[in-house]
Amino acid sequence: MIAEVLNSYALSIDYLRGLLADLPDEKLADQPGGVVNHPLWTIGHLVYSAQMIGIELGMPTWLPEDWATQYGKGSVPSPELGKYPIKDALFERLTDAEHRLKAHLQELGEESMRQPLSDERFRAMMPTLGHAVTHILTTHTGAHLGQVLVWRRVMGFPSLSKAMD
Repeated sequence: MIAEVLNSYALSIDYLRGLLADLPDEKLADQPGGVVNHPLWTIGHLVYSAQMIGIELGMPTWLPEDWATQYGKGSVPSPELGKYPIKDALFERLTDAEHRLKAHLQELGEESMRQPLSDERFRAMMPTLGHAVTHILTTHTGAHLGQVLVWRRVMGFPSLSKAMD
């Protein structure tokens, strides 16, 4: 299960890179037509989410403390471009998070994924670490990719097929 989830996660991150590859940084905090979750916040949120599932897996934190406020649950994306690192810096953080999770999950092994989720608030939905890892790295990530797709269209940028040619 770990290899399959990590493969899906890597494909999602590559897809996100493709969605934003042709776009200038100066547009990536725009919030057109009520689309609040802009790409710079979204990438940062995915990095922060990776750290949070890493904590569930027993990993130490690796992000600065202010990431929780800027990108965590309940944070509010700002249209102020200067509040965010540039796209490349955020993608470097996302790649780092992916590599950290991959190494740690491979070290833990499949049996560890059957352990109960320690965060009791979510245990009814995600009873095991495997459920939580699968959700965060696939469903949660995919939902945010969908938001970036919508953002891209509302911004009037070419469709993904044209952008990734």
